[in-house]
Amino acid sequence: MAEVVIYRYGHRPSRDKRITTHVALTSRAMGADYMMVDTGDRALEENIKSVNRNFGGEFKVETGVSLNTFLNNITKEDTLIHLTMYGQPVEDRISEIKKKLNEDGRIFIFVGAEKVPGIIYSKSNFNISITNQPISEVSALGLFLDRLKDGKELDLRLKGRLDILPQERGKNIEFYPDSKDCMEILLRHKCNEKLIEHSIAVQEVAMNICAGIKCDKRIVNAASLLHDVGRTVDNGVKHSYEGYIICKREKISDKVSSAVLKHTGAGITREESKKLFLPDLDYMPETLEEKIVACADNLIKGDERVDIFDQIKRYEEKGLKEPAGRILELYKFISQEAGFDINLIEI
Repeated sequence: MAEVVIYRYGHRPSRDKRITTHVALTSRAMGADYMMVDTGDRALEENIKSVNRNFGGEFKVETGVSLNTFLNNITKEDTLIHLTMYGQPVEDRISEIKKKLNEDGRIFIFVGAEKVPGIIYSKSNFNISITNQPISEVSALGLFLDRLKDGKELDLRLKGRLDILPQERGKNIEFYPDSKDCMEILLRHKCNEKLIEHSIAVQEVAMNICAGIKCDKRIVNAASLLHDVGRTVDNGVKHSYEGYIICKREKISDKVSSAVLKHTGAGITREESKKLFLPDLDYMPETLEEKIVACADNLIKGDERVDIFDQIKRYEEKGLKEPAGRILELYKFISQEAGFDINLIEI
């Protein structure tokens, strides 16, 4: 599918900061891939990077791209569309424009903030109006992209640190800490260097495992980094529960907190948890993400990779035959899901 690129002309950082930001936000949310702005504006670039971090995606804004540079970048395979109230109605030409999505080249959409040079009218493949009345360029762009994408852009699911969960009233936001957040949490809870190095090693293995698996990598990344944060409270078997409580206090998504709770070995059964005097909770990994984190932890001792069969042997030597068997079964399951023997992962 052709790349959709927005070009913002006439941006004045001192006056147009908010409106150009809205052009960028609309472009990102409505399925465009990239945006160029004629005037240099580092603050705008950083603002969009922050939005991507929080809400996901890789939409990029490049500022300081002059009009001449932009025009010289357009090839014969590309299509230039100029949104203007003086153009032809979008409904008259949109079918023809949609065909360009499946062709080679890029689709450039020119969005002006001030009087547009005549050369744009002559060089554009399409001069398109959303309405032949004065209209906000943000509205015009949003409506055009909706027509171009047939409304499918509304199904776009980007994944960042924050998920907004739709509801009739109020606000419901899930927090999935990224690597930076997790490191701050580990340091805030006074994790020592040894514990941090172990957590990073587990995270590296976990992300290798899930590279080719359809799962929520945000959960795997966060839970693998935070799985042992509870050791700052209790260094025994209860550390998974203490880590779970810390995650809850940090207002982290229940999906991450649950993976932290269930990471020990290949899980702890209700019967075993009673014998260990653990709080009455479910410690058995159920979701794919929970199983990946538990399995990754079994492949690391300290900050070094260990053979899964050596780990199983250690459990057996401690008289933990049943948990050892669960570790073996979990290893086989995750290897099958990943499509390769995860015991071969190197870090």
